[in-house]
Amino acid sequence: MSIIQDFLRYNRQMMLPEIGDSGQEKLKRAKVLVIGAGGLGCPILQYIATAGVGTIGIIDFDTIELHNLHRQILYTEQHVGQSKAITAKSVLETLNPLIQIIALEEKLTVENAAQIIMNFDVIVDGCDNFETRYLVNDTCVALGKSLIYGSILKFEGQMAVFNHNGSKNLRDLFPEPPNPKDVPNCNLNGVLGTLPGIIGTMMAHETLKLIMDLPTLENELVLFNTLDWSFTKLKF
Repeated sequence: MSIIQDFLRYNRQMMLPEIGDSGQEKLKRAKVLVIGAGGLGCPILQYIATAGVGTIGIIDFDTIELHNLHRQILYTEQHVGQSKAITAKSVLETLNPLIQIIALEEKLTVENAAQIIMNFDVIVDGCDNFETRYLVNDTCVALGKSLIYGSILKFEGQMAVFNHNGSKNLRDLFPEPPNPKDVPNCNLNGVLGTLPGIIGTMMAHETLKLIMDLPTLENELVLFNTLDWSFTKLKF
């Protein structure tokens, strides 16, 4: 029955010669951890879940607030005040009951990062602060885990793949995090709700490609300005 269910659900992507049965099986066996279930995390989670990634971990200690709803599209007004990780798990299980969702309602810290990250094959960083971003990167380097990185601000987003098949990592691009006082953020500068959807979907797309051994970014940083649709790829 599972084979029939898989075919009926995923056959449109399995028809692609680059994917087929073997690619879908790779997705089914994959274990992906998504850091953050916010603006980037919501579209990432939706698309990797509906594509059939077999095990998805979600780590987020935050709760849903009304101002999240214009961009964090897993949630509705009825979810305000509830845990993002637990709510995301519940919604994703209705989108695809064939996969396993693990909700971790806690903050990623120096003390628990390695213990959590070691249980997954691919890490997708949808967090919103540099402290966590560098912690995730350094832990992935230490454990040899591939990392999909993305960030957004106003109308602009960026994306990269770090530490995959010997490729470079975040510190090769930016050796040290900036002073928090010098860093603009969405709380103060705002963000158009569709931007995290665009960049998050791109991150999900790159995650699926990586799992299926399709070509991915290698020592390249994608810069995408959605106000004027300028797309730049920088080698590093």
